[in-house]
Amino acid sequence: MAQLQHKVIVGLEIHVQLCTKSKMFCGCAVEFGAEPNSRVCPVCLGMPGVLPVMNKQAYEYSVLTAMALDCRIPTFTKWDRKSYYYPDLPKNYQISQYDLPLGENGFIEIPLESGRTKRIGITRAHLEEDAGKNLHTAGNFSQVDLNRTGTPLLEIVTEPDMNSGAEVRALAVELQRMVRFLGVSEADMQKGHMRFEPNINLAILKDGVEYRTSIVEIKNLNSFRALERSVNHEEHRQLDEFLDTGKVMKMGSKTTRGWDDEREVTVLQREKEEAHDYRYFPEPDLMPVKLAPRWLDDIRSHMCELPLKRQMRYVEQYKLSDYDAGVLTAERSTADFFDEAVEAGGEPKRVCNILAQTGLRKANEKGCSIAQLGVQAIDVAKLAQEIETGRINASSAKTIFEEIVKLKANVFSRATVEDPLTVQRIAEQLNLIQKSDAGELEAIVDQIIAENPKAVEDVTSGGKKSKKAKGFLLGQVMQKTKGQANPKVVSEILAKKLG
Repeated sequence: MAQLQHKVIVGLEIHVQLCTKSKMFCGCAVEFGAEPNSRVCPVCLGMPGVLPVMNKQAYEYSVLTAMALDCRIPTFTKWDRKSYYYPDLPKNYQISQYDLPLGENGFIEIPLESGRTKRIGITRAHLEEDAGKNLHTAGNFSQVDLNRTGTPLLEIVTEPDMNSGAEVRALAVELQRMVRFLGVSEADMQKGHMRFEPNINLAILKDGVEYRTSIVEIKNLNSFRALERSVNHEEHRQLDEFLDTGKVMKMGSKTTRGWDDEREVTVLQREKEEAHDYRYFPEPDLMPVKLAPRWLDDIRSHMCELPLKRQMRYVEQYKLSDYDAGVLTAERSTADFFDEAVEAGGEPKRVCNILAQTGLRKANEKGCSIAQLGVQAIDVAKLAQEIETGRINASSAKTIFEEIVKLKANVFSRATVEDPLTVQRIAEQLNLIQKSDAGELEAIVDQIIAENPKAVEDVTSGGKKSKKAKGFLLGQVMQKTKGQANPKVVSEILAKKLG
């Protein structure tokens, strides 16, 4: 029987729409959801006699991202025409970068399920203009919306270093976090800000001989779920095809396939064009770009601590779990807020719990970030301190946080300059301060012990019922004090009296 092993090999092309106010080579607004064909002009429509002008901010955003990917940044690049015709690109060519991209030979680290990281090589990063959008929902014909035509689009191409759908998904998630942290893209996949195109083939070892299947490119995936599942499906499809036909790379050309999300299968579209099919040549209407050292330093000054590095720092420095650190670094504004609260004196784990369990929930309800709720980092630091000292419990902290959100919304609506709110004042107003006075609590504990002799007997007997009985007595004290007793102090008093 033939001995057969296989490995999936995946490289990824990622298209990132940059969040500039205007398009790449003209002044038209970049605006999602505008009336079709209302954000166009003679330049992005490719009318005769028009001349493009480069969007400087788009170029700077692209170089900043390439820096974050540890790419080599050439000081000289140029623009090229990529010739092809589709209805969504009316001028018959796309302005792109071919042999001199703005970034090359970099890498990105992705987290693995084992807790380790894996380095994925970055072949290149280049800037181009996006095409429009074909629509097929109105009837037995196609419509074209050219609003997106000319939008700045950063294309990032990885090395074929990924070996599973899970790794491909991890890279996509990490790259989304990165461009959001840098502030260069909203990276909203539902709006088409990020699109993924994996290139997949198999290395198959059969009877000691290695075979390679033909490369398949899956086009325009716009969700992490579709990305991972399409890679996993294509792995099994190619393996089945090899076993049925023996077809290998030298016997077939590269093809593109689409992803049918309902059936969860890939569908053949066409043979893939090669570079010579696009007839690249230098763009005659645009000057090359020269990056002076001062300009490069100015772009580099906008670099921030990247999300994975920040996540690992939280685990190492603050002893947070990898999951909690990942939640905090999902968005830069949340991570910045967390750092501010810790710097203001909040115990890191307490601050993390407040933000992850209450802050993010309230932010999701209101469709904003934690920083936009109106709660200040100092408020969260004080909440964490109050929990740490035992003056309030975690449940009370949740109530106080929500009250601050409500009250600060009223303050802002009245355009009040002074903000008199304090955590301590709200805690007192809502009667949430925990009772920690041992003398006062001891009298209540004595009363509960006297009223529950059976539970006391179960505790002192030390049998199977002991733990449950202790919990019952603690609950009775909490009920008697309307939840204001400090459970830690009550437990110590019960232990001293009952052993």
